[in-house]
Amino acid sequence: MRLKPFGRTGLFVSELCLGTMTFGGRGEMWSKIGPLQQDDADRLVGRALDAGINFIDTADVYSEGMSEEITGQALRNLKVPRENVVVATKVFGETGTRAANSRGMSRLHIMEGVKASLKRLQLEHIDLYQIHGFDPATPIEEMMRAMDTLVQHGHVRYVGVSNWAAWQIAKAQGIAERLGTARIQSLQAHYTVAARDLERELVPMMDSEGVGLMVWSPLAGGFLSGKYDRATNASSEAGSRRVAFDFPPVNRERAFDCIDVMRGIAEARGASVAQVALAWLLHQPVVSSVIIGAKRIEQLEDNLAATGVSLSADELAALDKVSALPAEYPGWMLARQGEMRRVQMDAARAGLA
Repeated sequence: MRLKPFGRTGLFVSELCLGTMTFGGRGEMWSKIGPLQQDDADRLVGRALDAGINFIDTADVYSEGMSEEITGQALRNLKVPRENVVVATKVFGETGTRAANSRGMSRLHIMEGVKASLKRLQLEHIDLYQIHGFDPATPIEEMMRAMDTLVQHGHVRYVGVSNWAAWQIAKAQGIAERLGTARIQSLQAHYTVAARDLERELVPMMDSEGVGLMVWSPLAGGFLSGKYDRATNASSEAGSRRVAFDFPPVNRERAFDCIDVMRGIAEARGASVAQVALAWLLHQPVVSSVIIGAKRIEQLEDNLAATGVSLSADELAALDKVSALPAEYPGWMLARQGEMRRVQMDAARAGLA
């Protein structure tokens, strides 16, 4: 398990991160995703830590707070030294009594949210506190000032966001620089070999701003696990995750084209399709950590084994070809107009070398 630098910080996180969305099962939606209780969660957390994972991700809305409770108790049950684990959680979604101010990114909700999360996690601080979605009702300046207060008071170490657009993050970074507040260190976003949309705007922004990437749903809710068959367009496994909860959206024809190539690679290597899909992400330079979730130890073991799959240049090229994004404006124009300057810069760097 490799450790990778996290954003523009001195923090190092494991290339795989354990996601705990399957913990708890409280609430109608979350019961479909995974109702793991404490004993099962303890086993998964323990195995992940033994494998070298030092990064755990949860959220205040997962199982209506129960995921945080189980995660915190698992760390206590396993007697994990606090400095051995990086704990990430999120704020934004509706919590509490469904009052008007029990959602969003107002200063009020952020301050109430962090207190509740710390209590559920049984921790004195949260390593990475993430804004779970963009709130159009709250000025970015208010969000950034509130998150900075948490950093200054020691409740939070680093600030991240999830599911933001590139312009929103760039604007927030500018505001943080102007105000001298804590900057955004990470983006948690959806990214798979079959859904490379973030490469258009978000990847260039992250490269420019030094923002780390945490990937959620790297197997597209199980669709890229190899269980799905093109002929039936369904999983051969009863009770599979996408049958119960069909999310995130998938372009199925595009995904099946990718699966066809990955299946060939997997068979040649004696690996699973899921391992190849995860390995492709681990080969992407922009990725800091890939979040994996599981209901069973067997699933976790299969995902962990992806760290041992080193794809060849030919395999990466084959996957890149089948999954390449169609040209889209202004990307194709930027590439055309910037080509001469890129050649000039490459030549200059080669001369300096």
